[in-house]
Amino acid sequence: MKQATLCLLLKNQGNQKELLLAMKKRGFGVGKWNGVGGKFDPSKGDKTIIDTAIRETKEEIGLIVNNPQRAAVLNFYFPYVPKDRGWDQTVHVFLSSDWSGELLETDEMKPQWFKLNEIPFEQMWDDDRVWLPLILRDKKLKADFIFKKGEIIKGYKLKFTEGFD
Repeated sequence: MKQATLCLLLKNQGNQKELLLAMKKRGFGVGKWNGVGGKFDPSKGDKTIIDTAIRETKEEIGLIVNNPQRAAVLNFYFPYVPKDRGWDQTVHVFLSSDWSGELLETDEMKPQWFKLNEIPFEQMWDDDRVWLPLILRDKKLKADFIFKKGEIIKGYKLKFTEGFD
């Protein structure tokens, strides 16, 4: 399976936490709010999946993430999509409250901060409403999601874990 990342940034704004999401402007997931991330690519200098999360965050929104912490490993299966299109993937989800740089909109992503009680789940991937609230409550998990046409969850399995290999 293809290896990919999502990096979610958190900040305290007054007495509330906020989550940085980005509107996907082109490519896979266009028109959806999501974390930033992408595919593991050794040709771009990725030696580890954490390198991928850091590189993709810089490319997509201009920020340099420090010390990202793995919060989830999610396997996504799209049995209705031909295998040569390559939608099946393992996504390593990272959280970080430590970054530097200037937040930028790029040709791929338009970032925006959301209060945790205002996350736009209706404009996100269907699975996000399952796992995202859990990792925002400091749960670590592994999950398998199977989708049917329309990118709607057909089924899923969820397992909490203490950590990752």
